[in-house]
Amino acid sequence: MTRTITLAAAIHEAISEEMERDDTVFMMGEDVGAFGGVFGEAAGLQERFGRKRVFDTPIAESLIVGAGIGAALTGLRPIVELQYADFVSVAMDEIYNKAAKWRYMHGGLFKVPLVIFAPEGAAGGAGPEHSQCPEALFYSAPGLHVVIPSTPADAKGLLKSAIRSDNPVLFLQHKGMSGVTGPVPDGEHLVEIGKADVKRTGDDLTIIAWSNLVPVSLEAAEVLARDGVSIEVVDPRGINPLDMDTILGSVRKTGRVVLAHEAGVTGGPASEVAARIAEQALDYLQAPIRRVGAPDIPMPQSLRLEQRVVPGVTDVVAAIKEIL
Repeated sequence: MTRTITLAAAIHEAISEEMERDDTVFMMGEDVGAFGGVFGEAAGLQERFGRKRVFDTPIAESLIVGAGIGAALTGLRPIVELQYADFVSVAMDEIYNKAAKWRYMHGGLFKVPLVIFAPEGAAGGAGPEHSQCPEALFYSAPGLHVVIPSTPADAKGLLKSAIRSDNPVLFLQHKGMSGVTGPVPDGEHLVEIGKADVKRTGDDLTIIAWSNLVPVSLEAAEVLARDGVSIEVVDPRGINPLDMDTILGSVRKTGRVVLAHEAGVTGGPASEVAARIAEQALDYLQAPIRRVGAPDIPMPQSLRLEQRVVPGVTDVVAAIKEIL
């Protein structure tokens, strides 16, 4: 059986279920205590589990991640929240040089079961420093898993798997998708980290899309289906581990590919995937690879300008028509 709930509710369920299941799980971050998190991910958890397991921190991202790493090294399973994913830059040394590398650097003598929860993306005119999608920065951080859900079911299943993982996981939820609804299975629900999902099958072209561009791409596929065009939509569900078997299998079947994300085109998550497709499946391509993303500008503060920067259905449809 399934229930229809929001993506935010699915995340809340994942955290509360894992805290109930395992008393080594705790959560800390900016305003996750009595306030319950800016996006409601921790609502009521402090009251339910107590102040020792859900508590606020100073506005100091290096401290938040660093303390989380220390707790993970001692056998706990911390969930640390960065209020906005943009703030990974403030804690970059702790994420990039410590969390990602220490298990390898110490010969596997200890584990780093840490979840860094960081809402990303443009929503409501939050401006250049509170609206970015920084996932591609971490392609070069081996040891760090990076997951990005596009549905409530994926959000719950990926987060539960991340909390149980012995590796550090950067969990990026698009904050503009908090109210998106979808079916979530009852009972225990886990989604394997590093396993892509084919959201729609097709034969004429593959769209590889992340986060909020997954529903956009599915809508674009519906638009083109009226003209008899069959589109396959693949959601990698993150960037590391990257399920190239599923991606390449789809590209080899359709012979055409569009990659779509909200992050800027230059240096966005599509860049690495496009390079791997060119290396491993170039002979199967019947047309050039196309990328759809935001233009290479800071995200505007103006809500109206923000709406023009974030790619939409017409952008995806136009890219597809270019290469069909």
